[in-house]
Amino acid sequence: MRDTFVCVATLQELLVQSSRTFAVGIDLLPVPLREEITVAYLLLRVSDYLEDNQELGNDEKIGLLKEWRSVLEGRGDRAALAARLQEAREATPDALVARHATTVLDGLDSLAPEARDVLVRRVRESSAGMARWTERGSVFQNEADLDDYMHEVAGRVGYLLTELFSLRLRLRGERARMMELGREFGLALQTVNVIRGLHEDRDRGWVYVPAAFLPDPRIRPGELFDPANRKAAMAVLDRLVRKADRHLAAARAYIRLIPRLHHRVRLFCLLPLLFAVRTLAISRANPKVLKRETKMSRREVETITRRAKVWGFSNRWIAWYCRRLEIRGAQRR
Repeated sequence: MRDTFVCVATLQELLVQSSRTFAVGIDLLPVPLREEITVAYLLLRVSDYLEDNQELGNDEKIGLLKEWRSVLEGRGDRAALAARLQEAREATPDALVARHATTVLDGLDSLAPEARDVLVRRVRESSAGMARWTERGSVFQNEADLDDYMHEVAGRVGYLLTELFSLRLRLRGERARMMELGREFGLALQTVNVIRGLHEDRDRGWVYVPAAFLPDPRIRPGELFDPANRKAAMAVLDRLVRKADRHLAAARAYIRLIPRLHHRVRLFCLLPLLFAVRTLAISRANPKVLKRETKMSRREVETITRRAKVWGFSNRWIAWYCRRLEIRGAQRR
């Protein structure tokens, strides 16, 4: 798989190769937001590789995340770090982007100073949070622990996007309110990611389930996948789904604050929301989540995208279509 990507060189090629869904929304954005958010997405994929990969020990991950932050600031040895990242061997989208870190950093250099400052600050903050959690390990005592982790890897992305929108758009919503809802939007998408990736994350040693969510204190999070603990696992799944529902309600409120005249920006935000609603609907009360990743079909992605492009300007349609996706998800199971 690595050889397949060896010729990938441009930011657009990296975006398409590393994301099946986000590339669709990013391509809809007006300039300069399209370029700015493309670079932001790819920078965060490098951070994700440094946190999530299974090639490196925790101490090396923490050290590289620290060096990555220094390079973003313009203080570290960019060439040395890029050479180190080119050694990434995993056949994953994150590793692909990491191997092309020089291209991504060159893209960062090309942005306007005000946008570059936002990206550097927010990606640095997220990377520092990832390093803190890498050192701490996958121990989540309560929902606050889980929210803290998700804030670092996704909530701060909500901040980043809101700051870019504030730079480029005329927004009617108060900035403080949009920052708050943007964080919730990030937590919504990350909670859905936790649900659909429960089994895969368990295989790499991380289970994003707070101990407080377990109905029986004698059961450890990693034991939820034991068939003998199926009832407890389904109770945990239900709690995670209800948590995602709460965050998704905030995400819909965020989109309503983006004026309809910025239709393409609304679409960029709306598509991941609709994909999350659909994925959550498929996952709700579905024991298959414990055995394999839950995801939409390519046809479903295309259908949702096509309809959102036509009707996404309407807040009423968004509310109606979210309900429809939830119902059809239950029927599919």
